[in-house]
Amino acid sequence: MKKMRERTRLIIQLAFAALTNGYVSGFLGQKLYKGKLKQFCLPGLNCYSCPGALGSCPIGALQAVAGDRSFSFSFYVMGCLVMLGALIGRLVCGFLCPFGLVQDLMYKIPVPKVLRKIPGDRYLRFLKYIILVLMVLVLPDRVTNIIGQGDPWFCKWICPSGTLLGGVPQVLSTPALQASLGFLFSWKMGILILVLALSSVNYRPFCKYLCPLGAIYGLCNPVSLYHLEVDKEKCTRCGACSRACGMGVDVPKAPNSPECIRCGKCASVCPHDALQFRFVHRKKEKHGQAENIEN
Repeated sequence: MKKMRERTRLIIQLAFAALTNGYVSGFLGQKLYKGKLKQFCLPGLNCYSCPGALGSCPIGALQAVAGDRSFSFSFYVMGCLVMLGALIGRLVCGFLCPFGLVQDLMYKIPVPKVLRKIPGDRYLRFLKYIILVLMVLVLPDRVTNIIGQGDPWFCKWICPSGTLLGGVPQVLSTPALQASLGFLFSWKMGILILVLALSSVNYRPFCKYLCPLGAIYGLCNPVSLYHLEVDKEKCTRCGACSRACGMGVDVPKAPNSPECIRCGKCASVCPHDALQFRFVHRKKEKHGQAENIEN
């Protein structure tokens, strides 16, 4: 059951990554797709500059609007993110984000997992919220050039997904870019290499500490319709689910933690079948016990 669920999730991840980055002409002709689909934001990180990208990255879109001298905030993009978050929460991170897939594949490399918990983990988890507010929303809007245009700070200075999926392919295919590389590209390559290296010994460090998109979806986790339910009558607090959780969630205590990516590993290893992921419409009290009314 565990292997089948993990295999199914991997297939979904690979299929979605291929579907949303399926502009083959971009890889062959070295031209970005700029058709009508680029008006729509994909649910996960997906760099606009990736040769195969058929949609836009929501974090990139938020910065682009915030940095425009005519606008300050994209209600369309944020509305889409909140709506999706309210529906499925960080399931997007677990199943639909290409860079989440990259980190999962790196973690499969058979090396000793010597860094299961990074020093300062508890406090570093707040960093993604600081990045969201400061580098995605505030700086692009407030720090502008002479014509009033702001920079996409997160994409420009941090995003390893953009470096891997967009920057590296562009540099490899464009000799003119290779001749003009400087500090910024070296800086971002350093971040990418560090994240990939950490991903081989620590599960999804980018998702835990740096991703502003994960921060948005994580805030929706406690109220999203797609929930993890713990049957307290079956649960013996054996700890198997929490040990299996790569995101470090205490599952029985906080089943819908902002850190949960809905990957399903906890439910797969539960020896008592006490955990279930399902869509929940509302809750009501009956005979002193909470009952879930499902859609």
